[in-house]
Amino acid sequence: MSEKIYAWLLRLYPPHFREKYGDEALELLRDRARDETGFFRTLRLWLDLLTDLVISIPRVYRSVRPALIGSAVQRVGGGPAFFVLEDGSQRLPAFVFGGILSLAVLTIVFGLLIHAGGQKAVGASAHADFASSSLRSRPSLSATSENAENWQPDSVAAAFQGAGGAAPMDAAERQRVIDGAIANLKRFYFDKDVALKTADALLVHEKHGDDNAATQGEVFAGVVTRQMRDASHDMHLELEYSQAPLPMGPPAETPDSLERYRQRMLQQNCMIRRAEILSHNVGYLKIDFFPDASVCGAMAKSAMASVNDADAIIFDLRDSTGGLENMVALIASYLFDHPEYMYSPRGAPTENSWTRSPVPGNRLADKPVYVLTSSTTWSGAEQFSYDLKNLKRATLIGETTRGGAHAGAFHRIDDHFGMGIPEEKAINPFGKADWEGVGVGPDVRVKAADALETARKLAVSKLDGK
Repeated sequence: MSEKIYAWLLRLYPPHFREKYGDEALELLRDRARDETGFFRTLRLWLDLLTDLVISIPRVYRSVRPALIGSAVQRVGGGPAFFVLEDGSQRLPAFVFGGILSLAVLTIVFGLLIHAGGQKAVGASAHADFASSSLRSRPSLSATSENAENWQPDSVAAAFQGAGGAAPMDAAERQRVIDGAIANLKRFYFDKDVALKTADALLVHEKHGDDNAATQGEVFAGVVTRQMRDASHDMHLELEYSQAPLPMGPPAETPDSLERYRQRMLQQNCMIRRAEILSHNVGYLKIDFFPDASVCGAMAKSAMASVNDADAIIFDLRDSTGGLENMVALIASYLFDHPEYMYSPRGAPTENSWTRSPVPGNRLADKPVYVLTSSTTWSGAEQFSYDLKNLKRATLIGETTRGGAHAGAFHRIDDHFGMGIPEEKAINPFGKADWEGVGVGPDVRVKAADALETARKLAVSKLDGK
């Protein structure tokens, strides 16, 4: 949300300025937002941002030759600031304009912070996993729990619309949704003991009136989601609300929807943000999502080929929100000289559970591998990290990941509510527990912002020691 607001604010600058500096400004925002979490640090970030907008917007319109400072200004007490223009004298209209803009944006920001504080955010990454994963779920047998298999992102976007303007929920409606959620938990959740424990917790919360204040569907869904996750420690349990009526069954997968998905992925370079060779011949790939290999396989292979001559390789997953196991296995294929099993908690092994090693012409199978993680690294990216760590094939550097393992299927409760439920738990060859609720711990623990530099130093040290 913060990035969308800032992207909108960047439209206040003239087109030539946005084209030249827009991407750098957004990247700086992402870096600070990742490191500066919590209410007061987020507030400070936005105050810095608004100050910079007030100062820079009038200048860029008035100046004939605005100049970008070569690097971000380092603040004395914290992270980099957003100042981008050279100093110059100010006139009264600039301060008037800036003051009005600041008041408007601060009102929006405080409104969003207050709204967010009343509920636990439902991660977009969970949508991506429930939507675009290969969901091996059984057909539903009840009219109140229709199972949506293999939803594509288009289907989810059509189904889950905003909650604004909906009529308030009454006690009877809340009771009906909770009853439906409990029935689905007991019927479909892979661990029957945890299902009963979670169902009992929902009943206790209802008895104590903990849900009574949640009279809007979106807020109620957030409250129940938090209650289920607190009881089960399963980050993939999720109650969803849609103002638009949910379909009775799985939306049909059409050539048009697949083509739209393909086009979106290609426009985003299949979420491969960077693929390059750093100094000392260290390869670097920043991957923000692991999309369907049937759509993005060729682009992933091209990215891996671009670093094929590297002496070591760094995978940056600090901003990765998950993905599909077929892409996880495809990229991991380049790191082994023989087929290797890649554990996924989503069910029994399939052909996508093994790497396609060895890859013809590949020279990375014996090179040092480093994986960068953060507290927001999620789901499919955690699978990549967890498996490579346990196979002793990579060194993880950064922070413990978010802890979402048990992706599952979507079950419809009624026209406006449904829930994501993990239905299967695979046998883990590395131990009884996976990363659900606890995350994947790094081998070298540093702040996410320092992970890349740490990995580069470790890689160079290892290469020099050969």
